[in-house]
Amino acid sequence: MSAGTEVTTTWVAVCPAEQIVPETGVCALVEGEQVAVFRLADGSVWALGNLDPFSGASVMARGIVGDRAGVPVVASPVYKQCFDLRTGACLDDPSVALPAHRTEVVEGVVLVAAQEGMAT
Repeated sequence: MSAGTEVTTTWVAVCPAEQIVPETGVCALVEGEQVAVFRLADGSVWALGNLDPFSGASVMARGIVGDRAGVPVVASPVYKQCFDLRTGACLDDPSVALPAHRTEVVEGVVLVAAQEGMAT
């Protein structure tokens, strides 16, 4: 990013955090894009694209949440590749990644960053 460039973020309210059972995910439509939103037992919330790049199915919200060597992951429910919840990187194939969205919980409501654009 160069000087004079401003990043703008559109935050979309998804649902109350308490409606996501810990260690599971839900699917949300965020400005026309399916996003898989996960809440971990420690209360952290993560959001990745819902489309499994290996199977082509929109299933990531149904993935198995876990941990691989200290990295919070979700395993695809189809072929079981694991994706880092923090970055979207596939731990089984470094050439593949899911889009990762920033999240916040404000007054108990999960917000997902829909898009980021540049303005000068």
